[in-house]
Amino acid sequence: MPKNVVIPSLTNLEKIKKDILRDGKEKLHVLSDFDRTLTYAFVKGEKMPSLISILRSSGDYLGDDYAAKAQALYEKYHPIEINLDTPLKERKKSMEEWWRTHFKLLIESGLNKKHLVTVVKSPMIKFREGALKFFDTLYRNEIPLVIMSASGLGGDAIAAVLKKAGKLYSNIHIVSNSFSWNKGGRAVAVKEPIIHTLNKDETILKDFSFYEKIENRKNVLLLGDNLEDMGMIEGFNYKHLIKVGFLNENIEENLEHYKKFFDVLILNDSSMKYANLLLKEITKELSRD
Repeated sequence: MPKNVVIPSLTNLEKIKKDILRDGKEKLHVLSDFDRTLTYAFVKGEKMPSLISILRSSGDYLGDDYAAKAQALYEKYHPIEINLDTPLKERKKSMEEWWRTHFKLLIESGLNKKHLVTVVKSPMIKFREGALKFFDTLYRNEIPLVIMSASGLGGDAIAAVLKKAGKLYSNIHIVSNSFSWNKGGRAVAVKEPIIHTLNKDETILKDFSFYEKIENRKNVLLLGDNLEDMGMIEGFNYKHLIKVGFLNENIEENLEHYKKFFDVLILNDSSMKYANLLLKEITKELSRD
């Protein structure tokens, strides 16, 4: 068992694995969050909650006025986002306000595709150790990977990060926010619906064009770093589900709560080693390096 892995019920996990193994890789797809799940939550000791935080962290990108206003929004709304004592309905309403206000600010501040290029080059974006191998295994075995992200920079930025790593494979489908761009590459609008951190349960997979590629793949490996990521599976008639959670910080405070909802927990911002072992077992590639 890799270090920093917690399995709340080994008996239950083994039962689900047995059922998935029996059905074979042809019945499997992977559903994953992006920021802090496929990527590290901390780089060089600095917390990196999302791609958008790179723009927010410095006035070098969209100017000091944008950086200050974006940081103020973060300080106002993030405490609401993580306060589990606040009713979910109220938290969702606040997240909707935050995302829409911030998108308006991005557009008014002159967000351009060139800024996405700059963010993608940032050394602060780092895939977890083993993530690239995870992508390769899925591609090699023709297993769809659906990335569902509330990214404030949208699916274009996620695609660019994957492309830079040489992993923007044909089996990867990205569900995220997206902008409309003018001929000069400037963002002029945000397309509906808005996806934020707390409404992934309202983003129904069957509404997307790739759905036919996964509708008969009823076994799902779900990866996420917060409890709301489990809502990604909402509306999908799955047969067997393994939920892998990345608990990156505040371990002592959150561990027991997370153990109630995830089948596997990866602690302390660790690698994808366990996820790779699990995937290789399902694909019967254990003999591969």
